[in-house]
Amino acid sequence: MEDPIDALIEHVSHTNRQLVRVLEAKRHVAVRMAQVVHALPDEDPELGGFAGLLDQANGVTNSVIAYLNSVAELQEMMAEQLYHVIMEMEEDEE
Repeated sequence: MEDPIDALIEHVSHTNRQLVRVLEAKRHVAVRMAQVVHALPDEDPELGGFAGLLDQANGVTNSVIAYLNSVAELQEMMAEQLYHVIMEMEEDEE
């Protein structure tokens, strides 16, 4: 019974590595967007007035929120996978 569990753990590990790669890419996008916003002048930015500035800030905020939601989903998925692996291991011990 250890072979299926080992295969399951290996598959979960591979899946998590791929998800981490996706999240890392999203993090780079969010960081770069934050750097762009930080580089903007505090007064009289040329973004189409106050409405344009609000649109740009909204875009950055949405990217950061999407990244954090992705991290939360990854944590939930990993916890659920770990739960199933532990339950399977406990069944084998019995």
